[in-house]
Amino acid sequence: MTDKLKLYLDLIRWNRPAGWLLLLWPSLAALWVAAGGFPGWHLIAVFTLGTILMRSAGCCLNDVADRDFDKHVKRTANRPVTSGRIGTKEALWVGAVLALCAFGLVLTTNTAAIQWSFAALAVTLIYPYAKRYVSMPQAVLGVAFSFGIPMAFAAVQSDVPLLAWGLLLGNLFWVLAYDTEYAMVDRDDDLKIGMKTSAITLGDRDVPAIMGFYGAYLLIWAWLLNAPQQGAWFWLAWVASAAQVVWHYFLIRHREREGCFKAFRQNHWLGFSVFVGVVLSYGVA
Repeated sequence: MTDKLKLYLDLIRWNRPAGWLLLLWPSLAALWVAAGGFPGWHLIAVFTLGTILMRSAGCCLNDVADRDFDKHVKRTANRPVTSGRIGTKEALWVGAVLALCAFGLVLTTNTAAIQWSFAALAVTLIYPYAKRYVSMPQAVLGVAFSFGIPMAFAAVQSDVPLLAWGLLLGNLFWVLAYDTEYAMVDRDDDLKIGMKTSAITLGDRDVPAIMGFYGAYLLIWAWLLNAPQQGAWFWLAWVASAAQVVWHYFLIRHREREGCFKAFRQNHWLGFSVFVGVVLSYGVA
């Protein structure tokens, strides 16, 4: 493997798949809901590969936008763009190519999904700069990280019903939960450089707020998916998800950097549990 390829893989966080898994599980769950069951291998492949590509493109843009801030943060100081090992134009070109590849996948779906992909791209472009002006930029990230949901409905039904937006709202609360945990890791550094984050805005209310965000996510999805009519497998998956929320409380309650970062990195298992619950609700009597 060449040194340049290693840098590119570092740029897109290839060794940290938790990032794209956080986007993937709600998108796949939405595909199942929209299709009323198995959505077909074509759409699964499109959304899986598209999620990986767009998350990678977003990393390129984010690192360029934050390069002057990241050098003051312990966790991000050695990122390729921040450290100067990759230039800003080169990083943007890499991101553009990845985004174009993702768009190529969308072109294999339908007109509705293609049209909504431009809105998804717009939110992706906005987020890196929201941290300078919005006191809760995690809400903007929540929209960006949840846009696979309306995209999934558009790809399956050629329409985005109210249900899709309700699921997006619920998923936004999940993003608020895990990205606030993430922001708690860097809170001291962010305060010094003037970065706005939910961890700073919430202050000592951060932990109870995160628990509330998790609860809102699980309750909204359970309500919209008509949980009372679902079988035991669905509820078992939801219990597993709730148990993980309790575990996260014990990880973050002392606001220690290591515990908060571990909670963030393990969130993809919570998303996976919800996804499994959705799949089982359609596939198991």
